[in-house]
Amino acid sequence: MDNANDHQPRQHHFVLVHGMNHGAWCWYKVVTALRRAGHRATALDMAGCGVHPARADEVACFEEYSRPLLDALAALPPGERAVLVAHSHGGYSVALAAERFPEKVAAAVFLAASMPAVGRAMAVTSDELFAYVSPDFIMDSKEFEQKNPKIKGKPFIFGPEFMAQRAYNMSPPEDLTLGLMLVRPANSFTTNNMEEPVMRDENLLTTARYGPVRRVYIMVEDDRALPVGFQRHMIAQSPGVEVEEMVLGGADHMPMLSRPKELVEILVRVAGRWHATQ
Repeated sequence: MDNANDHQPRQHHFVLVHGMNHGAWCWYKVVTALRRAGHRATALDMAGCGVHPARADEVACFEEYSRPLLDALAALPPGERAVLVAHSHGGYSVALAAERFPEKVAAAVFLAASMPAVGRAMAVTSDELFAYVSPDFIMDSKEFEQKNPKIKGKPFIFGPEFMAQRAYNMSPPEDLTLGLMLVRPANSFTTNNMEEPVMRDENLLTTARYGPVRRVYIMVEDDRALPVGFQRHMIAQSPGVEVEEMVLGGADHMPMLSRPKELVEILVRVAGRWHATQ
């Protein structure tokens, strides 16, 4: 006799990690849709971002920046695994978390995100991106003077024109307005003038821990902030990564705002495939 529960949709736990200068707020549509569908959704602010109380000059290293995610995984009950979803710069935090807690990760999903490869320093991915794009690619984005002499890099923030033309170009105008109101300066910890130990460690991402974690890349064809050619470059460096594509017109660098329904469908499908193999 079939168990009635076998016919109920499985509940998944999604942990959502924002990109540069953003915060948990950018996932508001996706969190609402996932919870409405019966799933758990946890959107986190990395240190110094969103409504996190720290200032950029109080976050001294990438480990501290990623601490909210690392602490969230450490606090999961024994046996529970979460689907980590990284957007943009959040890919570095998710890669670090997958290396530290592979037993707690059902899948690491990279949504138009930086996806470092096993056996390479994470900051190399950033170096290659800036070599791939033109020098004026970041448009009116700007750096601020560093107030903390212990931190070598400078805080950075996306400019209004960059956000309007490259990141939110297909998103509803009210979401661009929201983004312009809420973005905060942050240190990327990836620039060449920073000898950031975690980001520059060639032995950080190992074949024993990060390597076996199921990784899925959601490729956004029309992304103007992370060119699709570079997305393919990162995928090629990580054999075995599963690829989902958002090729529908209207998906920009912020699919959680421009195409939330389609994104949620992909995330639930990805999570369901993991459970089907257990």
